[in-house]
Parts: sequence; structure tokens; C-alpha cells
Amino acid sequence: MKRFLCILISITAFSGSAQQSISLKECYELVTQNYPLAKQVQLLEAQNTLEVAVVSNAKLPQLSLDAQATYQSDVIEIPISSIDPLNKDQYRATFSVNQLLYNGGATGASLALKSAQLKTNQKQIEVSLYQLRQQINQLYFSILLAQESKLLVKLKQEQLQAKLDEVRAGVTYGMLMPSSDKVLEAELLKIEQQYQELESSKNSLIETLGSLIKKPLSGAIQFQNPLIEIKIQPELTRPELELFQYKKEEIAHSERFIGKQNAPKLHGFATGGYGNPGLNMLDNSFQAFYTAGIKLHWNVFDWNANKKQRESLAINKDLVDTEVEIFKLNTHIELNKQQQEIDKMKAIITADDAIIDLRKDVLLTASSQLKNGVITASAYLTELTNLYEDENTRVRHKIQLQLAKVNYNVIKGL
Repeated sequence: MKRFLCILISITAFSGSAQQSISLKECYELVTQNYPLAKQVQLLEAQNTLEVAVVSNAKLPQLSLDAQATYQSDVIEIPISSIDPLNKDQYRATFSVNQLLYNGGATGASLALKSAQLKTNQKQIEVSLYQLRQQINQLYFSILLAQESKLLVKLKQEQLQAKLDEVRAGVTYGMLMPSSDKVLEAELLKIEQQYQELESSKNSLIETLGSLIKKPLSGAIQFQNPLIEIKIQPELTRPELELFQYKKEEIAHSERFIGKQNAPKLHGFATGGYGNPGLNMLDNSFQAFYTAGIKLHWNVFDWNANKKQRESLAINKDLVDTEVEIFKLNTHIELNKQQQEIDKMKAIITADDAIIDLRKDVLLTASSQLKNGVITASAYLTELTNLYEDENTRVRHKIQLQLAKVNYNVIKGL
């Protein structure tokens, strides 16, 4: 059996060097780059650029053109014969320029708020992409399990084929019962069925993973079996914690922006026009005119609306603090569960090793007994199947241990 295992490892190593392979880390990187949600990062940047341009335009002169023609049922008349009454039809066209001179820093506060909102939204996307890692873990290690199980099935097939050759020789020389080889031939056919089932299952999992990371993966690709170690680090480094911090910063910028809304606003303006009448109402003719000046606006009392908005934001900040507390609590609960799973699987694998060692001794004895005609091929097959099932169980437990470790690191934020 050791000889077949060495041969299988050599063949696998040789073929693996020529085959395409992929690692768990590459899957993480690909889903971050290719998952449709990742496109929203650039879309948010483009949207923010437009919104910043709109806010920044408040610093530029605002131009407007107005024109009107009216007919009035009555006009002002001065009871002096030398002054003609105004026309009831009047016309006016004006061009105005308004320039913001001072608004208490509201524009700068609005720009800072837009920047904070962009960081929060982009970090939310990062959090959503990070949460896909556990889904990738489940698919990746399920593929690894199928991959390792196929190797075991192949090994069992080769070992059984070698034993079949021995049995056929024994039947030929009359040392074993004529039907002994038929039992092993039937088992080889069953093994071929198991191999095809594992291949189909693996291909299905690979297709699902390929769809998730947006990369076509062939059934021949080799999935690297990572060496997972738990990193000892007391603090969580999850992107959710950064998201909560960005939310607090956004609230702080919102508070500053609201505080600037009631600041005095100073505008400069100029208006030029042409109309009948002009600014001189006593001159009943078309005239050019202009006006220029500055205007101050200060909302000195808003019925505490500004204060209530700031109080509402303070409540939002408390809500974020509560979210942080809940997140840390739930995360530490998940970490404890994963640590218990790791400890459990380590103990189970130790027992698996002891069981397999015993199974190998039993199979070695059964192999010798079958060769000498002491037991039937069915009895030998039972022991071989027992060993294979226990080895397959150990492989599954090892994969579960790796999955528990990698999930622990993902939950920790490593």
C-alpha cells in the first residue's frame, strides 16, 4: 500500500506542475475585483465627482436672463399735463449676475460631508465583498474534499486491481474459489462509479466557484491545499469596524454642515436691463438701466430646527456605538464557536490516526489470509472498505479543520 501511495504522490506532483492551479488567496482577490458589486466603487466615485462639482459651483458667479411683457389695466397717473401717462403695455429684459461672497464656510462643510459619504459608501461595498469570503471558503474546501477523495478512490482502485491479479492467479492454480475474482471485479466497478460521482460533484462546485469569482475554471484545474495557521491577535481587524468609524465621521461632518446653514450669507449682485419704462418711471420710453449692490441674509431664528437636527444626529451616533458593541459581541461568539470546532476536529483526527493504524494491521492480515485461502474475497473486501472509509473520514475531518481555521481568520479579519 505504501508503494502505491508513493507512486500516486509522484504522479500527482508531476502532473500538478504542468497543470493550471489556483489558490484560496487568488479566489479572494478575484471576487474582490470581478464580483458585480465591485463596479459600484467606480460608480460612486463618478457620482461623487458630479455632486462635488455641483456644490463647488456655488462659488462661481450665477448668471440669469429674464424678459417679460405685460399689459396693465391701470397705471399711475400724475395730474400734470406736461407729464404723459405711462403705457399700459410694458416691456423689460434684464441680465443679472449674483456672486456669493461669504456663507460662513457652508460650501466647505458640504464638500467635506460629500467626501465622508463617499468613504462610507465605498467601505460598505468593501464589507459586502469581504463577507463573500466565507462563501468562497465553503466552496473551495468542498472542492478540496472532492479532490482528496478522488485520490483515495484512485488509490483504493489500484490496490484492489493488484489484489485482483493475485486472486486470479490463485483461482487459476486452484488455490482460491472460482468466484473470488468476481467479487473484486464487482467492487472495482463500484469504485469507478464512486470516482465518476466525485468528478461530477467536483465539476459542479468548480462551476459555482467560477461564477462567483467571474473566472472560467476547468475541471482539470488543481486547487492548492493551503497551510492554514491561526494568527494570535487580540484585536479584531474587520472592515466593519472601519465602516462604523466612517459613519461616525460622516455624522460629525453632518453636524458641522448643519451648524453652517444658519450662518450669515453675503452676496454681491449686478443687474443690467432694457425696457419701457426704465428705472425712471416718469420717462415713458425704452431705456437702458442697471443696478448693483450687496445683500446680506441671516436666518436669526428657525424655531430650533437646527438644534433638533443636531440632536437627531447625536442619537445616530449613539446608534452606531450600539452597532459596534453588538458586532463585537457577535463576532467574539463566532470566534469561540470556531475555536471549539478547531479543538474538536484536532481531537477527532488524533483518534482517526489511531483507528487507521489498526485498520492497516487488520487489512495486512486479511491480505495474507486471502492469499493463502483462509478467508474469502468478500471478507478481505470488507476490511479494505473499512480502511478506505476511515481514511476518507480522516480526509474529511482534516478539510473541516482547515475550513474552521480559515473561517476563524476571516471572522477575526486576518
